[in-house]
Amino acid sequence: MSTTIKEKSPRMVRPPAEVVYAEELSALAANDAGPKPPGWRLSPRAVRQFIVGSDGAALAHTWDGKKTRTVVTQKFYGDDALVERCIVTLLGNRGLLLVGEPGTAKSMLSELLSAAISGNSLLGIQGTAGTTDDQIKYSWNYALLLAEGPSPRALVPSPLYTAMKNGALVRFEEITRCQPEIQDTLVSLLSDKAMQVPELSGSDGVLFAGKGFNLIATANLRDRGVHEMSSALKRRLNFETVAPLSDKVMELKLVKEQTDALLRESGLNIECPADVLDLLVTTFNDLRHGRTAEGTVVEKPSTVMSTAEAVAVSHSAALDAAYFGNARLEGGHVARQLLGTVLKDNPDDIKRLRQYFDVVVKVRGKDSKVWQQFYEARKWFRA
Repeated sequence: MSTTIKEKSPRMVRPPAEVVYAEELSALAANDAGPKPPGWRLSPRAVRQFIVGSDGAALAHTWDGKKTRTVVTQKFYGDDALVERCIVTLLGNRGLLLVGEPGTAKSMLSELLSAAISGNSLLGIQGTAGTTDDQIKYSWNYALLLAEGPSPRALVPSPLYTAMKNGALVRFEEITRCQPEIQDTLVSLLSDKAMQVPELSGSDGVLFAGKGFNLIATANLRDRGVHEMSSALKRRLNFETVAPLSDKVMELKLVKEQTDALLRESGLNIECPADVLDLLVTTFNDLRHGRTAEGTVVEKPSTVMSTAEAVAVSHSAALDAAYFGNARLEGGHVARQLLGTVLKDNPDDIKRLRQYFDVVVKVRGKDSKVWQQFYEARKWFRA
């Protein structure tokens, strides 16, 4: 059974990238003159353009039977050279491992690469402490197994099995959460590009990977040490570190674009003033680095103040404004929603947040109405 979704449904909460950006992928394919590696939908140059954008250039193509022009949007904000290295890795024999702090868009980059290269980002395995060898390779329909014995019809393919058979990319999220012996199931698969099925005989007993097959795995730096990866598996993967955004202007642009997109999906028309979004991103930068732009030292909370969390707070604050306010995002909405992000790992983080408000926000509020609103909402910060 195919897991590819062709069209977006009105009831679909989060369509996959190949559905959301179907028009952009069509535009890239129509204008793609570069050589395509075996099994790839687009050339490496077009894959890169899909992720980093066309820099405002509109590509002519036919969509829904009509001639049109489409601008390819920037989807990953960060190091363009990192994107190129990831693409080069997937061209070779090694798998790709994206590592970094939580919320640095590792999973998003994995999804975008899979959508552009294979046209299907849904072939994924979620790594957990309970992930088994069967979930990585294959399992059985036990009713058919008992009735007919081992047969291709009774075999239940895993996403990795399907990716090997179809010559596609498979995504393995949070690989270091799996037990080491489960992780090492991948060693022979990545080396031989073949999967043994001992229960089947003849040619059905071995599945050889089709052209285009490879693996993209992700791992959080904070999970390193939960389960150490074996040196054998490490040798079969190229490691790429996805760093947090260091450019505040770029982060502000990303937060605004993502928030606007989420609000459109919600069908809401909310005013999100630039100064409120700037307040949000500035707060995240201050708490993330433990120092303000003015040089004031603040205590960093133990939770990760990632860009992904900033988008979540911005979206939640906008929903707060829509349903409990006057449909205009204000500093107080941001403060109320900030609490759920900061208080995740350590109860003492509430003290750090109060200190930030007393030392930094209070001062800024003397010269700014939006920061004053932000400061006045500190009443919500109860222990």
